[in-house]
Amino acid sequence: MRLTMGAALLSVRRSHQVNRERGAEHDRPNAIVSETPASRGPDVLVVGGGSAGLCAAIAARRSGASVRLVEWAPAALRGGNTRHARNFRLMHDRPTRYVPDSYSEDAFFKDLLRVTGGATDERLARVLIHCSATIAPWLESHGVRLQDPASGAMPYSKRTAFFLGGGKAMINALYMTAAKLGVRIGYDSEVVALAFGDGPDCEADILHDGRIDRIAAKTMVLCSGGHQANIGWLRESFGAAADGFMIRGTPYVTGSILRLLLDAGVKPAGDPSRAHMVAVDARGPKFDGGIVTRITAIPHGIVVDRDGRRFHDEGEDARKTHFARWGARIAECPGQIAWLILDAEGFERALPTALPPVRADTITVLATSLGLDPATLETTIKDFNAATDTSNDVPLIERCTQGLTPPKSRAAVALAVPPFAAYPLRPGITFTHFGVTVDDHLRLMKNDGRPARNMFAAGMIMAANVLGDGYLAGLGVTLSTVYGRLAGEEAARVALSDEPESGS
Repeated sequence: MRLTMGAALLSVRRSHQVNRERGAEHDRPNAIVSETPASRGPDVLVVGGGSAGLCAAIAARRSGASVRLVEWAPAALRGGNTRHARNFRLMHDRPTRYVPDSYSEDAFFKDLLRVTGGATDERLARVLIHCSATIAPWLESHGVRLQDPASGAMPYSKRTAFFLGGGKAMINALYMTAAKLGVRIGYDSEVVALAFGDGPDCEADILHDGRIDRIAAKTMVLCSGGHQANIGWLRESFGAAADGFMIRGTPYVTGSILRLLLDAGVKPAGDPSRAHMVAVDARGPKFDGGIVTRITAIPHGIVVDRDGRRFHDEGEDARKTHFARWGARIAECPGQIAWLILDAEGFERALPTALPPVRADTITVLATSLGLDPATLETTIKDFNAATDTSNDVPLIERCTQGLTPPKSRAAVALAVPPFAAYPLRPGITFTHFGVTVDDHLRLMKNDGRPARNMFAAGMIMAANVLGDGYLAGLGVTLSTVYGRLAGEEAARVALSDEPESGS
């Protein structure tokens, strides 16, 4: 049965009220609602202006469909979380100009299984991996420039390719290409209602400049992300701890579209209580801090909670992605706050940071500056130093504490050389492992087991189908670009076809 626009409007009004109760960051002003029938829109309406939406719009337009893309954010903040990205993961069987060595389909899939613990749809995952092999030349053909690993500034990686100029340069290039192809682009445009069913069209109410206009399209691709910027919704899964979370990406991913879809009977995917978190500088912005606020120096010092005591092994994680594990650990700390303490030698071993550390010549002064109890912090560091190996016979990376709880199992070096430095840490949430279910054509799946004939999804709103837990470096952009391209092509095919879709 077709969901009527009246029902959709009732649903969205309920959702808006729920979003206000949940603490969504954007209050919607009173708007004039168009009482006229839906105006004839494009063949394909794309919702969301990040990399998934841009790839969907470009792919659909190149397939011959007319396309309109609407982005809730203003032009200055367009691009979603991809603005903060650096690289994307791709399968390749030989070295190329933009990535060295090789990275096979099986190796990619094994890595995905490892981080998700098997929480992945293998069929969709195989599609993602296989199509990742062609996404780099496709992006380059649409204006995106990739770094030469032999001459660029980014680290060696056989699994990922790096954007020349970063994610924002990629976003700017794709917007330029979309505009040249004739994609109609609207900023400050929020979709506040959806209607879709068994009929030939789908409809959306779009809020812009205080007016809501109703648009009908033959197909729609939803690339609006999850709900990680909605603190109130996060509170439902994480409790009061959510108030202490930093949101690393755009503040416009509040889950409003996700809520509309769930209310309309679309099948959910994943678990809203699972999220990718990393340790970030607590002095950064609440929203949109991006990659530069990430703290990676934890192995070079010790981490204490607000009582001035260590609570976990800082040397446990040997991988470069150790900071991703620390996000969840800090989320469990009282007040969701912790401090990384380094001495002068540890600070020299650490990578540079966007914000300078708090410095002091003594632990007492440092503790006072941090609001910690000086006596407790001094005792913590004294006990840690006493448990470290001071001989030079053991390589630094192999040194571990003796008789200390919790231990430090790697790089356990005494904090003895002033000046001392500290970084305040909070959990920074990148995304939640929650969204909507899609089939292998990227069509939305309903709770009754049927696909929606003309509604597609790509990017992080459907990422939980293949990324039910964990994360791999560069996978977010790969998910968005690959599935965005495929969803755009599928949406255009349906929009331009006179044949009804089977199974709808």
